[in-house]
Amino acid sequence: MSLQQRLDAFKADFKAGRPPYQNVPPEVHAVMERATAELIASGLAAQAIKAGQTAPAFTLTDAEGRTVTSAGLLARGPLVLTFYRGVWCPYCNLDLQALQEALPAIALLGAQVVAVSPQTPVNSRRSLRDNGLGFSILSDPGNELAARFGLRFAMPDYLVALYKSLNNELPAFNGDDSWTLPMPARYVIAPDGTVVYAEVNPDYTQRPDPAELLPALRALAGLRD
Repeated sequence: MSLQQRLDAFKADFKAGRPPYQNVPPEVHAVMERATAELIASGLAAQAIKAGQTAPAFTLTDAEGRTVTSAGLLARGPLVLTFYRGVWCPYCNLDLQALQEALPAIALLGAQVVAVSPQTPVNSRRSLRDNGLGFSILSDPGNELAARFGLRFAMPDYLVALYKSLNNELPAFNGDDSWTLPMPARYVIAPDGTVVYAEVNPDYTQRPDPAELLPALRALAGLRD
């Protein structure tokens, strides 16, 4: 089953109110769909970093509090960089699990995977544990790096109110009260910092299959499809 098929199956269960989602009020879906439609209509995704551009340099902290730099990562080879919303997002967890499944194929092509989210290191450790991940998760306080990639957006007030009603308190997950999120995105960055693959989608229920980035890695390795 492809990643998108898994995401669609989860979405169908969620909207149908199948266990354990039988107590989710129907209006929740309408609010979330409204917010997604407005984000799509904003055109923000078109402003994000694209293939052919240079990726912003960064210095972030991993789940164990260690400093990680983009320069240090790229010195070891190509980088698969994925942005996700947080451990509380089931779509993101399915996305991370799919990347984990693709990790051997990515490693064979000399690349590494790093995920970025606005959540605190303790919640990154939870992401690693709950999803059985073998790659690093970096904390991006305030979604500052996401903003430099053109991915950060402020949640509308009505969506913030919904999250609060569901006890999904992002300030507790992220350690700040900005109520911003990154659009889910995946990049392949060459060792010289050039983005050779970019996928950004303002609809968080839609994610590219990890297999889609493999041709970019094979090209960097000098291999033909």
